[in-house]
Amino acid sequence: MRLPKFEYFAPKTLEAALSLVAEQGSAAHVMAGGTDIMVKMIHARLKPASIIALNGIDGLDAIRFNSEDGLTIGATARLVDVASHPDIVKHYPALTAAVLSMANVEVRNMGTVAGNLCNAAPSADSAPPLMVMGAEVTLAGLKGERRIPLNDFFSGPGLTVMDRGEIMTSIHVPPPAARSGASYQRISGRCGVDIAAVGVGVMARFDGEVCQDVRVVLAAVAPVPLRAKETESLLRGKIWTSELIEQGGDQAAEEAKPISDVRASAEWRKKMVAVLTRRTLVEARERALKG
Repeated sequence: MRLPKFEYFAPKTLEAALSLVAEQGSAAHVMAGGTDIMVKMIHARLKPASIIALNGIDGLDAIRFNSEDGLTIGATARLVDVASHPDIVKHYPALTAAVLSMANVEVRNMGTVAGNLCNAAPSADSAPPLMVMGAEVTLAGLKGERRIPLNDFFSGPGLTVMDRGEIMTSIHVPPPAARSGASYQRISGRCGVDIAAVGVGVMARFDGEVCQDVRVVLAAVAPVPLRAKETESLLRGKIWTSELIEQGGDQAAEEAKPISDVRASAEWRKKMVAVLTRRTLVEARERALKG
């Protein structure tokens, strides 16, 4: 299928990109890696009048980490570079696991974390680990920048709280707290490179054997990545026995709100939420207690 006709812009500065977004209006679409937008165009689900590519903007692909400020991932940083970055591998293994689970090598060579988030699919693999780790996103507009928690970013399938004219420029993740650990696991209903039918992210912080704080986020089982707050309340302030972890999986399944579609049934998804939640709880605890 042929692509629809469109104008292509490759600004060299963020200011130029923002000006183009304002000039081109609602028919313009911003592109980082292009792995989502091009598929939509090929299948005629999207017919933009213009494409504004961000790849030529110097520094927007940077990945930076220090122990005081944490991690910053630029909007055009490729998934392959995020997954292989030594500081991310060492300090944010749940994010590494999430990125490596996404699609295939060809897609990871082009795609970006920012694009995965802005696409706002309920199944977005990068969202659960970033949300449980307290990530924030920086949104730039002609009137300035604002930083918002990723927990508040999604408003529905394919929808975010970004204002018209804004561009996501970076994702920021705080440094891992002492005695904390995070995990992300997912499963596909059909094959390994398919989008997630269920995904679960967990972050936990311990004092001795007692869980001081925990966050649980479920993917592909609600209109947006879902914070399982009742599961968190069940687990917080307690020693995680095998029985409690079992209960945690059951509670997360109760909080899930899946639908049946071509990838999986709602019933199967609920069962997999329970299974994956237990696995992520175990892995997050193991990582925390090793720290």
